[in-house]
Amino acid sequence: MVCACYSTRILRLAPAQQLQEPFRRTPVRPGAGRPAAEADASLPASPVVGIRALPLESAFEIRHDANESGFNRTQTAICVRQSFCGRIREGMMASDLEHQGKEECAVHIPADELERFIRDVFVGLGVPRSDAAICADVLITADKRGIDSHGIGRLKPIYYDRIKHDRIQEPVTQLEVVRDRMGTAVVDGHNGMGMVIAHRCMSMAIAKARRYGLGMVVARNSTHYGIAGYYVLMACKAGMIGLTGTNARPSIAPTFGVENMLGTNPLVFGMPTDEDFPFTNDYATSITQRGKIEYYAREGKKLPEGWVINQNGETMTDPHEVLKALVDGTAALLPLGGPGEEMAGYKGYGYATVVEILSAALQQGAFLKGLLGFENGRKVPYRLGHFFMAINISFFTSLKKFKKTTGDILRQLRASRKAPGCERIYTCGEKEHLAWLERRRTGIPVGREVQKQMIQMRDELGLKKYRFPFE
Repeated sequence: MVCACYSTRILRLAPAQQLQEPFRRTPVRPGAGRPAAEADASLPASPVVGIRALPLESAFEIRHDANESGFNRTQTAICVRQSFCGRIREGMMASDLEHQGKEECAVHIPADELERFIRDVFVGLGVPRSDAAICADVLITADKRGIDSHGIGRLKPIYYDRIKHDRIQEPVTQLEVVRDRMGTAVVDGHNGMGMVIAHRCMSMAIAKARRYGLGMVVARNSTHYGIAGYYVLMACKAGMIGLTGTNARPSIAPTFGVENMLGTNPLVFGMPTDEDFPFTNDYATSITQRGKIEYYAREGKKLPEGWVINQNGETMTDPHEVLKALVDGTAALLPLGGPGEEMAGYKGYGYATVVEILSAALQQGAFLKGLLGFENGRKVPYRLGHFFMAINISFFTSLKKFKKTTGDILRQLRASRKAPGCERIYTCGEKEHLAWLERRRTGIPVGREVQKQMIQMRDELGLKKYRFPFE
């Protein structure tokens, strides 16, 4: 458990058009918000607002009048001194974990404004507007839920670069239904947008489950589909149980091995409850995953020992070296449970293998080293596979009774006896819900490296309507 102590002083400023001083690095002063002409004229124009690093404990709340931005609401950008104490568990809110024990001032941008920028980047890459909206929603959902390893921080390296520079991913998704039987289907994504492919697959699974009680759809020749939890949440919203998994670039070594063979291969469930949030266990079958390592690299932090090993079985802690070595095949992530059998690492290895099989064998897609993304020294599409299942609860019992029983189970777990020094027990999906309640108020934190990426993408795509506060 992380105890986060925030100390802020709110300064209410005049309407943005009355502010004269520009944003500066030191000292920091309020600056005029600049409305950005929206690419889609049907949408209200508004600036992406935030605040540059402020001296220690302060924050600005900037109000934009309706006659300036086309709508009347308060946009907040907060920079705080964060002090963290207590116990840490892998899988916590990324925003808390990554800055544990250190002071940092971050630019916080309202989620809807950040989502608008992400969507416009995808449109600028040639993704159809409706598909771009899906892609942006997947990424911003990760940031909203505190999963910073899979939010806007991955926009440039995972999607933008692969489409614009590497040319190994198609911006226009040509999804082909290869086989369609009552409760099942097989689709080929032809290297299109993984989020779009996944969204359509889960939508198909839900539709089949409405009719047949169960629906399962598998995909081949796809690309990175963002957080797996997004798709099980789709099922939960439809009053169903959701299940999804995906294979990925080789990362995990088998138990007693040192070669990266399996992807981080999440196996994710979602179940509706009578509480404010569903049960969702959105995580990899490895101790950590590439997105988290990329986050550590951006933040200039060393990795904890025991996450990654080299070919001698020795731990590696430099995230930049690890990212390169994973591509070279000279490093491997450890499965859940760690090395060997003493701490049951074979269980994480086993679950990762289950996901690999279901992501490749049913759809006859690529697997293991076939997902490297390189052939003869050149970059090629990753050809990932996914699977999606929706279970119609009403075919078994009433949705109301299921939600009540599920909620009772979770409440009893949280009410059970706590370990000495621990203040609270959580259930899956709870911390993500709490993260959104906080970020709905404060905005999404954007670090310096991502700020640079946002500026680069904006300039390369000519999205001149965006004026960032951190410039």
